[in-house]
Amino acid sequence: MNYWLNLFTGTTWNESRKAGGNICGFREGQRKNVERIQPGDRLVCYVTGVMRWVGIIEVIGLSTDQSDIWASDSYPVRLAGRTLVAVEPEYGVPMEQLEGQVDFYESSTDRPTFKMFLRRSPSRFKRPEDGELIHKLIKEAHSNPIRRPVDQKKLARKPRFLSVPFKKGSSERSTVVSIPDSNKSDNDQTIETSQETIKAPTRHTEIQYYLLTLGYQLGLKVWVARNDRSREFKGQALGDLPGNVAKLPAQFNDATNRTIELIDVLWLRDNAIVAAFEVEATTSVYSGLLRMSDLLSLQPNIKLDLFLVAPDERRDKVRQELLRPTFSYKDKPLNTTCGFLGFDTLIKKMDALQTLGATNSLKPDYIKTITEYFDVDEESD
Repeated sequence: MNYWLNLFTGTTWNESRKAGGNICGFREGQRKNVERIQPGDRLVCYVTGVMRWVGIIEVIGLSTDQSDIWASDSYPVRLAGRTLVAVEPEYGVPMEQLEGQVDFYESSTDRPTFKMFLRRSPSRFKRPEDGELIHKLIKEAHSNPIRRPVDQKKLARKPRFLSVPFKKGSSERSTVVSIPDSNKSDNDQTIETSQETIKAPTRHTEIQYYLLTLGYQLGLKVWVARNDRSREFKGQALGDLPGNVAKLPAQFNDATNRTIELIDVLWLRDNAIVAAFEVEATTSVYSGLLRMSDLLSLQPNIKLDLFLVAPDERRDKVRQELLRPTFSYKDKPLNTTCGFLGFDTLIKKMDALQTLGATNSLKPDYIKTITEYFDVDEESD
């Protein structure tokens, strides 16, 4: 018996429960995965956004049911099942309760992507005992309910998707991509009061500030991620720094634009994006690289420099992730277009340039001279 992840939003979970909770649907692109699921296997239900484990469904088999259950999508590849246990999200098992007990959440460093396990469903649990543990915890939550309030906006969120055309070889195809929200991950946490979101300067914000300032000093326009514009460093909101543009060039489809506008920092010349920076201070290196890889997949002919900016001590981790086959075996390997730039290296170089007053004499390509690129053929450490 295997355990499989089954992802829901608060909206799709509610719709499933109203329909009886015994039909599970997936997109056509997941048909092969769904067909691997055997009668007796169990689906572990997780509500994204609010990060709660809410149910276990025992699989009976493939279903021909095509009734209208979900408003957002037909989810035509369906399984019939039997609900073993289910709870409302506010009584569900919080993700943080699993820290250190499951393969995908061994420590806090696995947040917010949880080793990308929550990226799509169905996905088989690497360790059956992880599914068994969550099953046990949900049963306990059902027997001894503890109400933990959830963010109602996140709970009511509806999934948004767009069909995007792309070329593969000489043929044109289309794929369904998710449209990101203002947060870059369903699992990102923000601190809020009844009045406003708390604005606390962080290492991430500091590095964005330096990249925006450097871009402007090199004679470029700059863009900071839409959801970071109000963050402050040295008493200045990032969105108010010199050189900031209010709108991005309108040359891409909606899915690409929604991806681009959430990248941490962009440098622009005239109407073209020339460089994109993802800053990974404490979160998973993999998540930033995945956004860049998605961008290259959506726009394979785009020409721009990509940079993963992270603490210098995470250099080996960045190298390891960049050289993963999923990135390095692409038609345009990510390690050839994305370089590593350390925090300390960036700040030291900027301080030296400021002292010498030399910034205005440099060209934007200067950034590549302080960036490290990794060769897939390098001998492993």
